[in-house]
Amino acid sequence: MTGPRPTPFSLIFAPFAAERFPALEASLSTARIDPRDPDAFMLDREVVLLLKDLVPEEGTGDLLRQHLALLQHAYLFWQEGAWLFRLGRSRAIDLVTAAAGPLSVPAGVPSAYYIQFPERMLWAGVVPGQPHEPLDGMFARQRPGTDTTVLAIFGLHRERLGFSVVEVSGPPAPSQPRSDGSPPFSSVLPGGAGAGLYSLAAGEELLELAMRVAPLVAEARSTWPTAPAEGIEIT
Repeated sequence: MTGPRPTPFSLIFAPFAAERFPALEASLSTARIDPRDPDAFMLDREVVLLLKDLVPEEGTGDLLRQHLALLQHAYLFWQEGAWLFRLGRSRAIDLVTAAAGPLSVPAGVPSAYYIQFPERMLWAGVVPGQPHEPLDGMFARQRPGTDTTVLAIFGLHRERLGFSVVEVSGPPAPSQPRSDGSPPFSSVLPGGAGAGLYSLAAGEELLELAMRVAPLVAEARSTWPTAPAEGIEIT
């Protein structure tokens, strides 16, 4: 019997976070760097040392930026207390099929957390010309009254060495119908609708997904003083 699905944090950062993230925290504090500022974050010495360990020597500029975003989100996730939420399929379907409405970040949402979606339910064309990949989940940075930033993780699998990431940031605003008139999150895969699949066609839909899930996250967290190691199921 297998345990809970792995997350990017458990696969990559958990083996060394307890040893190296405190030093990163101390370094950022000493330099008075806001860890949410990506431009300042990337200049910290401890960040540079960690990136050297994470990025292959042949890594390109795009690969470096992706690893930097992943490191920043993972660090903020750890610093906030490692709040992990797992969304059940029925709640996820309700989320993506609900009518668009006002969006806001409620009080009680962790300022940084990871939300894992049902396996192989939401798909996106991440790399042009390549097959669509399933969404595992997203690191979300949310505070009431501010922009939301998410780093979505696609194609994560126990047997795959890597995965794809997409980072988007913006204010809370419901996305508009797509240019073809279809609603947000409807499947663009052949036969996808009949198979119970959904799609993310643009960064705006990722942001709206994060905004829609925020009230569920706030409600689920309300009964926990600290984040449980196994995560919180939202069913």
